[in-house]
Amino acid sequence: QVQLVESGGGLVQAGGSLRLSCAASGDTFTNYNMGWFRQAPGKEREFVAGISRSGLRTYYPESMKGRFTISRDNALSTVLLQMNSLQPKDTAIYYCAADVGPLLVADGGKYDYWGQGTQVSVSS
Repeated sequence: QVQLVESGGGLVQAGGSLRLSCAASGDTFTNYNMGWFRQAPGKEREFVAGISRSGLRTYYPESMKGRFTISRDNALSTVLLQMNSLQPKDTAIYYCAADVGPLLVADGGKYDYWGQGTQVSVSS
C-alpha cells in the first residue's frame, strides 16, 4: 500500500499563493490516480482536484477551475497543488488521496489511501 505525506500548508494573506506537495512511498506511484480534497471546520469534505496516473488528464469541480492546478511528477512520486488568488473561504485542511480504481473520480469514498493533511489558513 502507498503512504502519503502532505506538506506546504501555512498562513497566507488573501490574494496570495501556496503550493502543496504530497510525497508518496511504499508502492508504485503510477498505480494510482491522485486527488486533493479539503475539509473546513464544520463542513463536509470537498473535492479540489484530481489527476490521472499518467498526468495527462486532470479534473476540477467548477468552483476550483482557474485558481487551482494539480500536477504530478511520477519520477519523484509526488503530486502538487498550486493554489493562487487564495481567499478566506479556502481555509481548510488539505488532504491528498490515492485511488487504485480505473477512473478519475471526485468521490472521496472511492479513494483508498489518505495522507494526514496539511493546514491552509487564509487571512483577510
